[in-house]
Amino acid sequence: MTDSQEKNNLATAIFAGGCFWCMVEPFDSLPGIKKVVSGYTGGHVPNPTYEQVASGLTGHTEAVEITYDPQIISYETLLQYYWQVTDPTDAMGQFQDRGDSYRPVIYYHSPAQKAAAEQSKQNLQASGKFDQPIVTAIEPAKPFYPAEDYHQDFYKKNPARYALEESGGRTDFIKRNWQK
Repeated sequence: MTDSQEKNNLATAIFAGGCFWCMVEPFDSLPGIKKVVSGYTGGHVPNPTYEQVASGLTGHTEAVEITYDPQIISYETLLQYYWQVTDPTDAMGQFQDRGDSYRPVIYYHSPAQKAAAEQSKQNLQASGKFDQPIVTAIEPAKPFYPAEDYHQDFYKKNPARYALEESGGRTDFIKRNWQK
């Protein structure tokens, strides 16, 4: 299979769930994942910088763009992983990361992705797992802008800093709500 043929068989998912550093590692080693890129989406400023997004004036969220092989891993499976690494009851940030640029959002690329995201959100709400409403937004995908190089694969490049970021509540939340 040539590179272009392989690329034509791949799909894209975009998820926002707090600091993008913490959203790469959970997806990075799953079977069928080809690439996970940290970046910005959902805003109105083309090619924003980290500083611009952090100012809260661009409308962007920190997000990850996941390129995957749907023959190996389904979008529905990616959604299951997404729910388990975010707090779906917190609309204005995730854990110690507060503000609009850290809000949880599932960005869909097609009607099928939209339907799958809405169904998975309904299923999670109906499960009774959380006492509060599931407030994660589901929005159409907008242009995705890769973050600066130093943000890419942060968990590999800066394991001590990544561990500090993870200790801000995400790990405890996951253990409390998803691991028995």
